[in-house]
Amino acid sequence: MFIRPLFLAVAMALGWSGIAAAEDLRFFQIGTGPTGEIRFPIGGLIANALSNPPGSRECERGGSCGVPGLVAVAKSTGGSVANVDAIQARRLDAALVHADIAFWANHGTGPYKNKAVPNLRGIAMLYPESLHLVARKDANIRTVRDLKGKRVSFGEVNSATATHGQIILSAYGLTERQIKLSPLKPAAAAEALTVNKLDAFLVVDGQPLPAITELARTLPITVIPIDGSEADRIRAQYPFLTAGTIAAETYDGIPEAVKTLDVGVALMAPAEVDQDLIYGVTRALWHSSTQTLLLRGNPRGKLIHLDSAALARMGIPLHAGASQFYADAGMKQ
Repeated sequence: MFIRPLFLAVAMALGWSGIAAAEDLRFFQIGTGPTGEIRFPIGGLIANALSNPPGSRECERGGSCGVPGLVAVAKSTGGSVANVDAIQARRLDAALVHADIAFWANHGTGPYKNKAVPNLRGIAMLYPESLHLVARKDANIRTVRDLKGKRVSFGEVNSATATHGQIILSAYGLTERQIKLSPLKPAAAAEALTVNKLDAFLVVDGQPLPAITELARTLPITVIPIDGSEADRIRAQYPFLTAGTIAAETYDGIPEAVKTLDVGVALMAPAEVDQDLIYGVTRALWHSSTQTLLLRGNPRGKLIHLDSAALARMGIPLHAGASQFYADAGMKQ
């Protein structure tokens, strides 16, 4: 994406000798998430790794190993839904999107029923976030089936979390009519749990999740496992959901590991973005220098690996440029 009015200003700001250098410049906007979520700093690290403006030192000489001529910028957004909307409208060149949102948007199901986004394409699966089903300890909820008759929040109406809740209930033989459902945002749900106006709530994020960390310091809680044959069936039906674990002692009062489901965060792009550009973006993303940057830059960075199985779990078509890179790398798709 060329932004010609900025060429001269960028060239002067970076100390380049003339407009000719700026003419080779290409900007690349990456949608991330709210500044308080993990996707924002991860997106910033990725943008840094992809950038390789004209005049940069060569990769082999210790310089940038990004896409030649590219300046990638991480942009704070409202999250996955906002990013999908922006990709559909071509307002972003790429974005970090939860794999469930991407799956539903591509297939026109879940929250995107009859609203499919046909130009959504995958570049890479990055790292997992976990489904946290949290309950007051005195509510005596030990399994998903114990939610029957309880006061529960699965997030706001038509949200991805609400759809997760429906999937989980169905797998365990329950319906929403069998619980007392309150559509609350995670922060409001945690507050309602604290004042005994709610028994349990579901939230999806990386661990440890600050809201639950704070909640566990003020109120005895339990994290309900999502496991067994029911979880196996969920994973078989929904490729974006995988087996996960909330590590022991992640939260106060939870001394043992809890089995759950994870959903991946994926890097997406509009299908219309140039194939050669996305090939270069994919190659730069998986360069060893980028892996080092991610590992050192954020705790979640150590979970980002090149993995054929992860590609299969994305559940949507790959961008042609990314697909070509993986084929050249000898990876199954």
